[in-house]
Amino acid sequence: MAHKQAKRRTKKVVARMQLQKIKLGKIFTLLFAITVLVATYQLSLTMFDKDITSIEISGPFQRVTALHIEDAISEEIDAGFIGADIDRIQDLIVALPWVDQARVVRRWPSRILITINEQAPAAVWRDNGLLNTRGELFIEESRHIPAELPRLSGPDNSSAEVAKRYLTVRKQLIPRGLDVRRIQVNARGSWEMTLGNGIDVRLGRKAAVDRMDLFLNVVTDIITSRGTEIDYVDMRYGNGFAIGWKDNSQTPISDPEKARQKMLLARGIN
Repeated sequence: MAHKQAKRRTKKVVARMQLQKIKLGKIFTLLFAITVLVATYQLSLTMFDKDITSIEISGPFQRVTALHIEDAISEEIDAGFIGADIDRIQDLIVALPWVDQARVVRRWPSRILITINEQAPAAVWRDNGLLNTRGELFIEESRHIPAELPRLSGPDNSSAEVAKRYLTVRKQLIPRGLDVRRIQVNARGSWEMTLGNGIDVRLGRKAAVDRMDLFLNVVTDIITSRGTEIDYVDMRYGNGFAIGWKDNSQTPISDPEKARQKMLLARGIN
């Protein structure tokens, strides 16, 4: 009985060993086939690849030059028409200062076409940074700052939030004939902005969004009618705001809607 059991065990062990050999054989065969394919592909690239003979670069160039682009991608171009990594070339171009987007395509037999879009600065961040029209800080230290751009500032890592608020407010002010010259957020999170006509608007730290809504819906109507007389607007009141006049007087307004209606009637608007 014990002899029969030993034979069965021996047969099972042999079967397992044979199965393992079959599996290992298949794995080695597959690895060998992959190696051959890779080697064949690399050999084909070496034998049939051609040099890139033409690079065509198009776009509205103001800050970026074709020479900047060619210098950035020279190593990839040396890899040849097929060997060049198009995605890598695109990444290298987008990494250049002032480049916003890039599109790179091959054109048989030996041309590379590149189309770029430059960044459009929308505001200055702190002293020398530049924000684009999406509120992204694309240059931290610029040598040339366009004088007409508004100035934004705030704590570290707040550029995206401040820029978003600026773009939203400006979009709502423009139809009212107003614009923003400056937005500043101090270390305590208190917001203040200066309009294009020089009027300071103090929004404070708490409920800044609600105060901004009140400013846009009520105060802007007062500013457009009497802007030349106003020095500042203080929105840091729990139930209204205060207007500081250029004659150094101040008018607290505790019922904003009533003040707005009174002003509209004075202008003959129903």
